[in-house]
Amino acid sequence: MKRPRLAAPVFSSSTKSPPQPPPQTTLNPKTPPVLSSRKSKAIKKRVRPQWQPLDLTQSELSLPLTFPTGQTFRWKQTGPLQYTGSIGAHLVSLKHLENGDVWYCIHRTPSESAARDALLDFLNVGISLTELWTVFSAKDSRFAELARYLPGARVLRQDPLECLVQFLCSSNNNIGRITKMVDLVSSLGTHLGSVGGFEFHEFPSLERLSMVSELELREAGFGYRAKYVAGTVNALRSKPDGGTKWLLSLRKLDLQEAIDALCTLPGVGPKVAACIALFSLDQHHAIPVDTHVWQIATRHLLPELSGARLTPKLCSRVAEAFVSKYGKYAGWAQTLLFISELPSQKALLPSHFPNVEENKSSKRKDSDACSSD
Repeated sequence: MKRPRLAAPVFSSSTKSPPQPPPQTTLNPKTPPVLSSRKSKAIKKRVRPQWQPLDLTQSELSLPLTFPTGQTFRWKQTGPLQYTGSIGAHLVSLKHLENGDVWYCIHRTPSESAARDALLDFLNVGISLTELWTVFSAKDSRFAELARYLPGARVLRQDPLECLVQFLCSSNNNIGRITKMVDLVSSLGTHLGSVGGFEFHEFPSLERLSMVSELELREAGFGYRAKYVAGTVNALRSKPDGGTKWLLSLRKLDLQEAIDALCTLPGVGPKVAACIALFSLDQHHAIPVDTHVWQIATRHLLPELSGARLTPKLCSRVAEAFVSKYGKYAGWAQTLLFISELPSQKALLPSHFPNVEENKSSKRKDSDACSSD
């Protein structure tokens, strides 16, 4: 499984609007979401759209470097330098002003104050990206130079269930199919509204997900991933205190304990587990090792391994090298380094940054080495 490549961030008013989405489909239109009337009524509270400052500059949050870079597949570009998504029952848009400052707009929510709090939590604003990058830059001159050209690549703090299901869909997949699968799963949740031609839903609960069979998922185009999604949902529902609480409890564990626990779920291997740990479980030094990260490691951290074939054992060695270099927030450093390897982002870098050609024939083997199915 690898994180897909996407478009470069260009801070310009001439940025093209996103393409219109395909017709909306559902996995089982005859089965409505299971929601109480009180919850349904609360979710449908509309808010007059009003843009407000979020008190974040581009150096703390770059939307194009954060949302379409493989952390989440549920946020859509709904305008020039504008992205929209749901956080629980809240439908929110974010955009950059011309000076790079970030503003937000709440479209629908049970509570405006709760929506803002949820947004700040989702964006991990308690962690100063500027301070982190100062520390990383002092340890790595190459990172310091990259940070000048690619500012604001922030790590999100997603809901663990939502993050887990998304990365089950992403295994050995491409951006188009991943997005379609995630959109189908999302459509099972309560409809929150339409922005920029896209429909948005609250992510469905475990109970609602359990109402969809493996066969329905296969018929919807999930392939072998249908078994993993259905199996993981069933495994989570069997947890004594409930799967949602169990997932949240992993935030309190050590990284290896959290990864080991996630790997007990169907379809979750060390690579997928590391993604979930970094993007939803506060495991800030988790390192998802794929082909790009392997290339970074062999060029700059472990040159003695150049030419070797990536194996599960070497995945662990790469992760250890990142933590040794960057410390307890190594996952945040790796995120920027990963983004800098995407061809679309390399176009933003000066010519003295090397453009390394990838060995396409070995990419599939290498990127899958850390994720067992």
